[in-house]
Order: sequence, then structure tokens, then C-alpha cells
Amino acid sequence: MSELPFDLIRSRRKTFSVQIRDGRVIVRAPMSTTKEQAAAFVNRHRQWVLKHLEKERRILEDSRGIPPLTEQELQALSESARRVIPGRVRHYAPLVGVTYGKITIRAQRSRWGSCSAAGNLNFNCLLMLMPLSVLDSIVVHELCHRKHMNHSQSFYREVLRVYPNYHECQKWLKTNGRALLRRLP
Repeated sequence: MSELPFDLIRSRRKTFSVQIRDGRVIVRAPMSTTKEQAAAFVNRHRQWVLKHLEKERRILEDSRGIPPLTEQELQALSESARRVIPGRVRHYAPLVGVTYGKITIRAQRSRWGSCSAAGNLNFNCLLMLMPLSVLDSIVVHELCHRKHMNHSQSFYREVLRVYPNYHECQKWLKTNGRALLRRLP
């Protein structure tokens, strides 16, 4: 059994994690981790890694024939997002019970949304290519960060209180999100 190649990223964390990104295996580990310890971790999770590498390969293959978005298409998506998303935020903010600052729309390669400590919200213009229910789930997710700036159980309880279909929307994102992100030029 050959060793799977991986990139090792050491940081001030206490645990190991493995992820697949653009066909690469990435191990995140504590600062003191040796390459051998990381390789052993990858080997212990070999079946998971192989399964997700294959899934990533299929997603890449499925999205090969889809052309990247043009500048005009991106501009149209951004304009549409500027019209639609603030209304969705206004709708859900009182349900979550929070206020928010500025709303910014961007074409981002790795995030659907984010929330700053100051309460400013950022959203990806590619949300306009998703079903409204998925867009709403991301809006609620970011608004709930106004109460919990983490991904704790309390955070997810709040998300599910406001948006009970959240997990279904996350499944849609896992299945379709990567292909959408690949459309960015």
C-alpha cells in the first residue's frame, strides 16, 4: 500500500484534520507534528481520503464542459445579489434577533458568506445561482454569527431554530457548490 501524498499545514491547533481541496489532500495539524505523524494520520483515514478524492474527481469531470462566467455575467450576478440579498437579510435579522452593519457582495472563491466582529456581512454573488432556500440558509448562518462567532452547538441550535431545513441546504451545497465556484474566472 503506497503512501498518499499530502500537504501539511501546521498551526496553533490541538487536533488533526484532513480535507480534500482541488484534488489535493491537506492535513492541518499542531505545530509539533512530524511528517511521519501526519502520514500515519492520513493512513488511518485512508478510506475516507480515497472516497473524497474520487468524489472531487467526479465533480471536476462533471464541471469540465461548463464555461467560466464572463465579466458581464459576474456583473449581472453581483447586481442581482445587491437587489435580493439585503431583503433576505432584513427578513431574517429580526427572526434571529440581531442587528447588522454593512452588506458587501463579492465574487469569492472559497466562501459563500462571512460575518465580521463589527457585524458587517459579506456574501458571494454566486448565491444567485442557487435555489432561494440555500441562499436563505447562508443568510441565516451569517446572521447567527452575530450571536455566536463560532460554530458551536449553541450556534447550530440557533441556526436550526430559525431555519429548520438548514441541513438539507448544506447537502445541496456539498453536492453543487464546488461546481459553482469553479465557474469563477
